[in-house]
Amino acid sequence: MNRKELADGILARMNERREDIATQWRASAPIHHFVLDDVLPPATALRIRKAYPAGDSMRVRKSLRELKFVAAQMDQYDPILEEILFAFQDPRIVALVEEITGLKALEPDDLLYAGGISMMAKGHFLNPHLDNSHDKERERYRVLNLLYYVSEDWGLKDGGNLELWPEGPKAPQVTVESRFNRLAVMITNSGSWHSVSPVKADRPRCCVSNYYFSKHPAEGEDYFHVTTFRGRPEQVLRDVALRADSALRMGVRKLFPKGAVKTDHYYKK
Repeated sequence: MNRKELADGILARMNERREDIATQWRASAPIHHFVLDDVLPPATALRIRKAYPAGDSMRVRKSLRELKFVAAQMDQYDPILEEILFAFQDPRIVALVEEITGLKALEPDDLLYAGGISMMAKGHFLNPHLDNSHDKERERYRVLNLLYYVSEDWGLKDGGNLELWPEGPKAPQVTVESRFNRLAVMITNSGSWHSVSPVKADRPRCCVSNYYFSKHPAEGEDYFHVTTFRGRPEQVLRDVALRADSALRMGVRKLFPKGAVKTDHYYKK
């Protein structure tokens, strides 16, 4: 299937559940989000899952902050992975998401800056964090995170679930299951702390990730921050270390607004 056909299916499902997902969005403050289940026919979602490469052909991110496999250079993999990524960037879907969320002038990111595909194996995790507030060149705000999950028979017990922390990186958190064929869309701003719980299943948790950007901030005032990590409530020492790490990186970024270290996690076409 090509991106147009995939986008047609996604758009039809979103329109079918439009009232429900709009209600979810309005009711989920302060970290606005919605989930849409059964996004595509199960056979299509399974085809996407089976197209995932082995972890050793992806980049591993390993630190106190996170442990996972990621990839953005999509021309190295099965073409359907690139097609599903860019299906979510179809102008019709962007326009509908804009109407549902009320966010202004949304723009998808064809460079896949910090997006692409990810895979998490048993024991992998992503600690509570705020996403980088801007795009690669610090010209637009990162305002929405779109996460499409394709690991079959995935449930709460398997771990690897999205966690939202409305009161900051402390309990209680809101857990969103990384259910097969589910799309989760969440706001990203200066208070959208989120994480992925440690994977417990002995099989991969796979996700297709997109970000939408805008020249308008997702909240009433301008803001800027680097990707900022914290420890989980029980990780006292890790929290101290991650606070210091975030403060250091924020200080460097203030000195070099366009970035002292250039990321290479984007699609080099």
